[in-house]
Amino acid sequence: MPKIKSNEKVLAIINEYPDQARDKILAIRSLIIEAAEESDYVDLLTEDVKWSEPSYLTKSGSTIRIAWKASKPDKYGLYFHCQTELIRSFRKVFRQQFTFESNRAIIFNLDEDVPETELKTCLSKALEYHKVKHLPLLGL
Repeated sequence: MPKIKSNEKVLAIINEYPDQARDKILAIRSLIIEAAEESDYVDLLTEDVKWSEPSYLTKSGSTIRIAWKASKPDKYGLYFHCQTELIRSFRKVFRQQFTFESNRAIIFNLDEDVPETELKTCLSKALEYHKVKHLPLLGL
């Protein structure tokens, strides 16, 4: 089981979000932690702030950011490094389950349920990216 290195600044940012957005972001945060705990490759999950957004980093993976933005108040998203194969692979496998923004994000409406099993699979691949990037569709 990996060590989780939390950062109080992350929860401070999340607590500034409107109630509905905060609840959704906290649920995603929990899924990220669960995915890290279930991984054979993640030794340390570091929670930090990047670009003023909650971010999750591992040595074995690619950074994941989660955010709600006032400019799109009815949406929130998961953001990935745009030069990886993450979104391209997720789009091929999960195009029916998710809405994507270019090659960098999965975007959700605040009023929709998140397909947790599929999302946790995506989160696992991001957290393990350096171990799976050579596999077709990241091994999805």
